[in-house]
Amino acid sequence: MRPEDRVAIHEAMKQQTISIAKAGITTVLNSRTSVLAAANPPSGRYDDLKTAQDNFDLRTTILSRFDLIFIVKDVSLYDQDKIIASHIIKVHSSAQAASGDIRASKEENWLKRYIQYCRSECHPHLSEAACAKLQSDYVDIRREMRQQANETGEAAAIPITAMQLEAIIRLNESLAKMKFYLRMCFRSHVATESDVTEALRLFKVCTMDAACSGINQHIHITPDMANDIKQAENQIKRRLGIGNHISERSLIDDLTRMGMNESMVRRAILIMHQRGEVECQRERHIIVRKV
Repeated sequence: MRPEDRVAIHEAMKQQTISIAKAGITTVLNSRTSVLAAANPPSGRYDDLKTAQDNFDLRTTILSRFDLIFIVKDVSLYDQDKIIASHIIKVHSSAQAASGDIRASKEENWLKRYIQYCRSECHPHLSEAACAKLQSDYVDIRREMRQQANETGEAAAIPITAMQLEAIIRLNESLAKMKFYLRMCFRSHVATESDVTEALRLFKVCTMDAACSGINQHIHITPDMANDIKQAENQIKRRLGIGNHISERSLIDDLTRMGMNESMVRRAILIMHQRGEVECQRERHIIVRKV
């Protein structure tokens, strides 16, 4: 994403405004819409050794604005690939595709009317029990993330702040709106503890997993591996002065000729990148020493 686009989307998601300067007219408009975004990794495939922030190549100030972050990986599994291939072939070859589209459009129109009705008629609020549970669970999540940062020495890719608490509240209210028909007979527009539990579950299985992704969570580093990685880091610092840059391929080739394992060298580069000591540019083809 270009820097100017980052500035534009950051204003819209943080301040809910859009600044316009065209034809001699400068004004600020309100932005009242939901944002659904999709991002592809810079290298083309999701790298489990890198954090979610590195895979998305977006700053935490933007990532923290999204209520839910789902990581969708193209995992090669025989049964799953067979089901997907069968579905795609059936869509293109079946003569009943047209009639299926008509039924889908009718269901879609019904769903749109239902969502519109719930938005206009249902305005739920949190019950006292739901507020207490939400507060305690949010404090527990913050404590767990702080303990993880102290153990690993690295902050999470997506910081857990009050914005995430507001995101959980919005999820909680949305779940209560979805159950509006079930509660119409009681005229109860209250978000209960069950809604809070489900909202927290959704938050943990998507955003929290994305925040905790990275090399430390997916790879068990033994003492021997840690020693090799430390040696690779020292050699990288010797070869690359502060402010200088080098091709990643050239750096790996030089260190492997010295007898180092290529996998350990790559992990050392990733760890130094996570600590902010080096910067990867041009889709990781160029390594720049920062500190």
